[in-house]
Amino acid sequence: MKLLVITSRIPYPLEKGDKLRAYHQLRELSRSHDITLVALTDEPPNPQAKKELLKYCKHVHFLGLNKLELFIQLIKAIGNSLPFQVAYFNNRKAHLFLQQLTASQQFEGAYFQLIRTAPYARSVNVPVKILDYMDTFSKGMSRRLSAAKFWQKPIIRWEQQKLTNYENLVFNQFHKHTIISEQDRDLLPVNKKSSVTVVRNGVDHEYFSPDNTKKQYDILFNGNMNYPPNIESAVYLVHKIMPVVWKKNPSCRVLISGADPAEEVKALASDLVHVTGWVDDIRTSFRQSKILVAPMQSSIGLQNKLLEAMSCGLPCITTPLSNNALGAIPNQEIMVCSTPDEFAQSIDLLLTNNDQYQLLQNNGLKLVHHSFGWEGATAPLLELLI
Repeated sequence: MKLLVITSRIPYPLEKGDKLRAYHQLRELSRSHDITLVALTDEPPNPQAKKELLKYCKHVHFLGLNKLELFIQLIKAIGNSLPFQVAYFNNRKAHLFLQQLTASQQFEGAYFQLIRTAPYARSVNVPVKILDYMDTFSKGMSRRLSAAKFWQKPIIRWEQQKLTNYENLVFNQFHKHTIISEQDRDLLPVNKKSSVTVVRNGVDHEYFSPDNTKKQYDILFNGNMNYPPNIESAVYLVHKIMPVVWKKNPSCRVLISGADPAEEVKALASDLVHVTGWVDDIRTSFRQSKILVAPMQSSIGLQNKLLEAMSCGLPCITTPLSNNALGAIPNQEIMVCSTPDEFAQSIDLLLTNNDQYQLLQNNGLKLVHHSFGWEGATAPLLELLI
């Protein structure tokens, strides 16, 4: 199939979840389809991005978004039904480019990643249009309310309601729909939930693999450290969980690793907490650490950090919210906790009980190898394109 793929960010480098998903899906789709990628961007492209993406795409187009136009779109969104994060990417010149591109090329299908790209459906005339919701954004926004500052709450409520309405509104503008997990599908505010295909994320097992690097840290938390759910979770780890851990194990060391740390994350740094910022190879963080702790409080979707950590041989501890999407067996493949005391007890168990450590290490590795390879994860999407 001659396939058009539209993303709201350039899917390289892979420091954000939507980029990771798009990149590996492009790689798998390229085995049987001729792909033209159109990626919006509000920042200069990585110098290697086009070369890397041309490995899997026949044509690659980066559409730069002007900062002034972005601001104007956000102002307009105050008076219309578009959520702010959709309006931000809704660009007049990008609409014109896609109209001209699809008029000159006989695409048989188009794949739109995230509702941020949904407005472009009206500018793309193709027989089959697929929308990847990926996550249920409206639910993720509502979960952010409890941790929000008082002045943020009205804005978040407003955006949450707009997202709820928009996720439902755009459903009928696409022929087929995908999402990352059953949990997110069940939370999607549409009537025909059963028609939405679950397309999970995977992990590159050749890239993320165990090794014998000497451990420098007891606990790792990693991710895009300017993403609000990650900020919230890092603060929760250091301020709520670690004081309980340190009472029993005062030398326990924490690594917080990931791109673009917010000021709240930088402020967590201490003699026992190391905040790295961007790292060239995230595997270094996994391999230097004994355990991944992901106390996600409001995040949606499937946590790539869990898949990558398990593939590197790290036992993982997380919340029911994150494990609902993953589906790992508690106490066998993962530890699942809800309170700081429970997290502290699980951390202590894994650091002091080698049998339990190896049980989670081995079973977690088996789980991701059996159920979360990119080829298998992308197979349902390939079936939609037949």
